[in-house]
Amino acid sequence: MTLTPDIYFTHVPTVVDMSIRSELYSVNEFTFAVAVILSAQATDKKVNEVTPELFRVAPSPAKMIALGEDGLKRHIRVLSFFNNKAKSIMGLAAALMNDTNGADDNYKFPKKYHNRDALMKLPGIGQKTANVIMNVLWGAPNIGVDTHVFRNAHRYAWVGADANTPEKVEEQLLKIIPKKYHPIVNHVMVLHGRYICRALRPKCGECPVARWCNAPDKTV
Repeated sequence: MTLTPDIYFTHVPTVVDMSIRSELYSVNEFTFAVAVILSAQATDKKVNEVTPELFRVAPSPAKMIALGEDGLKRHIRVLSFFNNKAKSIMGLAAALMNDTNGADDNYKFPKKYHNRDALMKLPGIGQKTANVIMNVLWGAPNIGVDTHVFRNAHRYAWVGADANTPEKVEEQLLKIIPKKYHPIVNHVMVLHGRYICRALRPKCGECPVARWCNAPDKTV
């Protein structure tokens, strides 16, 4: 028997804290978007080491602009590609300054941004970032294909060898995973991949779907 999406999404949520939508620290919708940008090629744990202080002083687009690019860099310099990330975040803050919520510490994206195409027109927000924002903030059935989702989609043979980009993996996953699971795909696969079905030394003995899994690097 093989590990099908139906089996996976029936059993794996039992070992995932479904009350957690993301492990990235944030205080509002703007800071969540910033945290997602910062998380590119960086662990959530590392990002969370710098964001509490950053978001204390710059929780809104207006205050991020006031902090300035150099000030932002001082907060995030321990993260990879901090120069490029700083430019993206300052561009995002500037783009959102014209909105009525721009100076609000409890910033929420206007409804016009509640779709992927609109979000992706903002600086620093590509398809994966937009998917994560929409899924976590608004429950949209989008799949943000990070390293865990990408790795395990191939590990379970849910996608083919031709799915060599996050966009192609998402396209194939949306076709084979029943729609009823789409809102939880990103959350479940990320946390399961981060803590149990890891890249190295996966904890197969703790995995609720190990009996169905035929991954070549299975440890039990």
